[in-house]
Amino acid sequence: MNIVYPQDYSSASIQRVLDAADSDVLFLGDPRVNVEPGPRMFERMADIIRETGAGWVYSDAVGHPRIDYQRGSIRDGFDFGPVVAVSVEAARQSGIDSTWKWGALYDLRSRISEKHAVVRIPEPLYSASTPDARTTGEKQFDYVDPRNRDYQIEMERIATAHLKRIGACLQPQFAEVPVAEKIPVKASVVIPVRNRERTILEAVQSALAQSTDFEFNVIVVDNHSTDRTTEILRGISDPRVKHLVPKSRDLGIGGCWNEAIYSSDCGQYAIQLDSDDLYLNDGVLRRIVAELEAGPYAMVIGSYTMVDFSLKEIPPGLIDHREWTRDNGRNNALRINGLGAPRAFNTWVLRRVGFPNVSYGEDYAVALRISRDYEIGRIYESVYLCRRWEGNSDSALPLEVANRYDLYKDWLRTIEIQARMRL
Repeated sequence: MNIVYPQDYSSASIQRVLDAADSDVLFLGDPRVNVEPGPRMFERMADIIRETGAGWVYSDAVGHPRIDYQRGSIRDGFDFGPVVAVSVEAARQSGIDSTWKWGALYDLRSRISEKHAVVRIPEPLYSASTPDARTTGEKQFDYVDPRNRDYQIEMERIATAHLKRIGACLQPQFAEVPVAEKIPVKASVVIPVRNRERTILEAVQSALAQSTDFEFNVIVVDNHSTDRTTEILRGISDPRVKHLVPKSRDLGIGGCWNEAIYSSDCGQYAIQLDSDDLYLNDGVLRRIVAELEAGPYAMVIGSYTMVDFSLKEIPPGLIDHREWTRDNGRNNALRINGLGAPRAFNTWVLRRVGFPNVSYGEDYAVALRISRDYEIGRIYESVYLCRRWEGNSDSALPLEVANRYDLYKDWLRTIEIQARMRL
């Protein structure tokens, strides 16, 4: 048995490989990676396909464990590793669209997964070099890079076709946003924080500096900071600042958001501001609220500019998520890893959904759930400065943590896809 390396991932190239297969199991490799098969890699992967009826099999590598495939693992960047085993019968039965320039293997995998199992072997069956040594913080914005736009459009088309075939694709029909009840203020800026003594004062001042013709407050949920964060917050005398310290000591970022949105201080709209970020100018709050009311939308997501700690713009610069469309945004949201920032919500809708008590993916979970029923509005010009520095929680994740995060987001997608299939 040998590993076959396709010339590229176009439909023509993948089809040639399938047509030339002379065994019941085909091993496909990544030409960018040097793979050193273990003693029984080929036999083990082939046996799993034959014994289970799986259509697609992948495995861990030496020093590189992977995660299990779920129904929600539909992102085109799922890490199968540089070598996979494919059932030739399943592949030929599933077929591929003949028009893809880059995504034929993604299309093939999606089609196979609809009728056959995709199986991970949790054993290190080979050693391999690393095709992309960038940190997680550097990789995560590839899908919004304008240079990759044509590629992303093709991936969106493949993912949408898959969702249609399994009955999980939503049409652009949306529920009405509920009318607000009695509220203390029009808007609340929500800032969850723990140990951000270097940035919290700037963040709060950025919120307080907003110029509006409506009342707003700033709800800072101080998650039992152990540095000078609490002291700094207590030194702010502005009555618009609501400094909340939760009773619970086991809250993630999502749990802190729940403390804010279910409090009696929360306004009609809840608008995000991370504890190390800033609004671009004093008109951001007014701009976001106007957009929420223009829809009216249950949620609005703005655009942000990447900056370093000193607020100097850094690549990739503006993150505007122009891949979002009214017709297909909530379907494509199941393929990508995030929807952007800052996020703003109709509080009454948000209270019906609530945040999961985690510190990664909590915003994605809420956005997916809201998008199932309601329309999400977008602001494509920058309204927010997002700092990238050593204090970011996702700047350079160890593999174990990155795997855990990916597994959780795939689970969120799985639950959402299952719910949409039941509509």
